[in-house]
Amino acid sequence: MTQVIVVGAGPIGLVTALALVRRGIRVTLLDGAPAPIDAPRAAAYQYVVLEVLHDAGILADVEVAGIRVTRNNFRLLATGETYASDLSKLEGLVPFPYNVNLGQGQLSQIALRHLRSYAEATIRFGAEVAAVDHAHNSATVVLTSGERLHADWVVGADGGRSTTRKSIGSDFPGFTWQDRFVATNIRYDFAAHGFGSANMVMDAEYGCIVAELGNGLWRVTFNEPDDLPEVTIPDRVRKFMDAFLPGPKTFELEAYSPYRMHQRAAETFRSGRVLLAGDAAHVTNPTGALGLTSGLLDVEVLVPALVAVIEGHADPDVLDAYSDVRRRSFLEKTSPLASDFKRLVYNGTQAELEAAFFTWRAMLDDTSREVEFLLRIQGLRSEQVVPAPAI
Repeated sequence: MTQVIVVGAGPIGLVTALALVRRGIRVTLLDGAPAPIDAPRAAAYQYVVLEVLHDAGILADVEVAGIRVTRNNFRLLATGETYASDLSKLEGLVPFPYNVNLGQGQLSQIALRHLRSYAEATIRFGAEVAAVDHAHNSATVVLTSGERLHADWVVGADGGRSTTRKSIGSDFPGFTWQDRFVATNIRYDFAAHGFGSANMVMDAEYGCIVAELGNGLWRVTFNEPDDLPEVTIPDRVRKFMDAFLPGPKTFELEAYSPYRMHQRAAETFRSGRVLLAGDAAHVTNPTGALGLTSGLLDVEVLVPALVAVIEGHADPDVLDAYSDVRRRSFLEKTSPLASDFKRLVYNGTQAELEAAFFTWRAMLDDTSREVEFLLRIQGLRSEQVVPAPAI
């Protein structure tokens, strides 16, 4: 019998499964889709999660495929004023003093390729989960086909509409924003117009995120009212780009993906033998790249705790501690910070924008303040709930 079933083959499920098999745990990964989804979604990985990708054995491949980012640009569209936070100033303070841009689908393909090399991993696409149940000493996943799979533990990483979360009866309190994001992949020479690889462009009408993906491809994410018909999104992409693009209005739209945004967290990330991680546990708007970041920081705490329990080195109660620390971190730190970023980029008042740039200008000649600003993302991490293994 497999030791852990991971439900959901998005980035969080894949990295969770990979981190477990690298520690010798037998894992079955299930997903109802025929292959990993490659729609435009997350595309930036904060320096704090590069440690998680390194521990999963995939950071080297991620860096080869992605774009290394040493400056985050905060750009005021009305004036062109830009504050560039310099991540290289964290050299010697953190293991990886840079971020990486890479499409979520590419990250998934890298993790999947590594996972397939482990005999401890069983991977099943087209295996849609209908329900998850657990008894005192085991858990059962029921597929829509009627097949029943048994394991010692189940990790639900099956997204915001998580069947796993619904199966354990956990509510998903929070709220839904009254607008939606449209993430686009376009070909356009932003670098020729002074854009860096990572940009928060702040404007009440044309605020957006602009991120370089490599090979001439860029991610531009803007927002719009959620009652507009999705079928006419390509027309509105054209209208937005005609107004926003800093130079020639000729661009190539390769892909787009609309999605609703929420700030929600499950009431618990653990029920008996079932655990939640990533969007199954909590969802946030992605401004500031904090959605996938928070999910990978779940993996950082969950995997060592679950392995310690499986190997008999820790009591299962440490998994309640995982639930508590990661839920608290999301509600008290990640969600408020992502919400602040969203409001500033897309809905910031003149006074709010002036206050933000006043603060950033003050850091231009004060390295210690800038380092303090850059290190605040470390506060999204949670303490480990099991002791580090002796070396």
